[in-house]
Amino acid sequence: MKDTPAIAAARIEAERSRARLMGTATELQDRLSPKTLARGAWEGAKIKGADLAEEAVDAVRARPVAAGGLVAALTLFLAREPLINLAQKLAGGVSSKRAERKARNTTAKKNSKTPKDTENVP
Repeated sequence: MKDTPAIAAARIEAERSRARLMGTATELQDRLSPKTLARGAWEGAKIKGADLAEEAVDAVRARPVAAGGLVAALTLFLAREPLINLAQKLAGGVSSKRAERKARNTTAKKNSKTPKDTENVP
């Protein structure tokens, strides 16, 4: 059985449509592949990071004193535990020196008592 020209044209058009549909499906698979999505996300993050860095540099150039204060505050915040430990060691050292001095003075006073004074002590 021979196809009529209309049927042959319809078959050709169906093949063309099928080929376009398969091309579109292949393109969607490529666009939605994890590798392509990850690459796109990485590129976007790099661009955004570069923009943020450029804006930060501009802000520092505009207000260097404020930026220095911010860096100092951030540094103190991040180093708070070591700074607290250092302050405790320094304060502990001072108080232990005071305790040692007080003990020496007390011992010196006890040793400087005369035998007459020690007889009255119970």
